[in-house]
Amino acid sequence: MKTFKFLAVIMLVIAGFSNLRAQPPQKVVPVEVYYFHATNRCVTCQAVEDVTREALKQNYGNKIQLKSINSDEETSKPLLKKYKVAGQSLLILKGNKIEDLTSFAFLNARTKPEQLKEKIKKTIDKME
Repeated sequence: MKTFKFLAVIMLVIAGFSNLRAQPPQKVVPVEVYYFHATNRCVTCQAVEDVTREALKQNYGNKIQLKSINSDEETSKPLLKKYKVAGQSLLILKGNKIEDLTSFAFLNARTKPEQLKEKIKKTIDKME
């Protein structure tokens, strides 16, 4: 009887391990941060980029990089079309999720940069 119980436990353990191996690895979807801007920028436009870059560096090191996209360059047209961007925009993306922080960023980048940094962190952490 003890031998039967022992064999039953062994078979359950083996079955458990085989189920773990049979599952395909889950694809990790990265968080991306895009800042779309024109060639000529005001101090607020530059502050949005600077504060966003600082927030990403402080909270995520090199794990999440800011992608600064000049909307006036021809090479940026596909991204502008893909994300339906018409002007300066700060977007945080993960898979099909898009969070537009543009208005909040422009309201706070110069006067309340810490609030913008916190908003960026909360938005990214919510997505991960």
